[in-house]
Amino acid sequence: MTTTQHDNTGVLSLISPAFRADLIAMVREDYWPEMTDDQGERGVNQLAAFLAVAASTTEKATPSLRVDLFWHAAILHTKPYADFCDVLGGFIHHVPERNNAGHNPAEGRAVMCRTVEMIRTAGFDTDPEFWPVDGAADCTQSYAGCTDSPNSGKSE
Repeated sequence: MTTTQHDNTGVLSLISPAFRADLIAMVREDYWPEMTDDQGERGVNQLAAFLAVAASTTEKATPSLRVDLFWHAAILHTKPYADFCDVLGGFIHHVPERNNAGHNPAEGRAVMCRTVEMIRTAGFDTDPEFWPVDGAADCTQSYAGCTDSPNSGKSE
């Protein structure tokens, strides 16, 4: 596993206060109405950590369900999302696996666990409420089997 160490404060600050507020509002309105402001802030931070790792690894990375909610909101804000990705090294495509006929939940959970390890190795904290890999919840991965686009799909 190759993971780049990041200045996590720097990465988190790449999301402007306005973009951060929009993401929190959209996730609350569209997916998670009972989300608190604190959960929203933490969710944006977990998204930033996930994307920083996805941008710097050749391995498949997958978000948890809650992190994926923030990713869905982020990609709808095309300009700030693209700008964030550019700073990380190139556009990070969101790749849903719509044909779940062959989807293996155990495999998805294993990829998510590897993703959490990559995030930790990169120097970011992982919030157990957003990454249910340490027994916090019984969850496999993103509901749609979403992943990043390891190298081949990233534009330089």
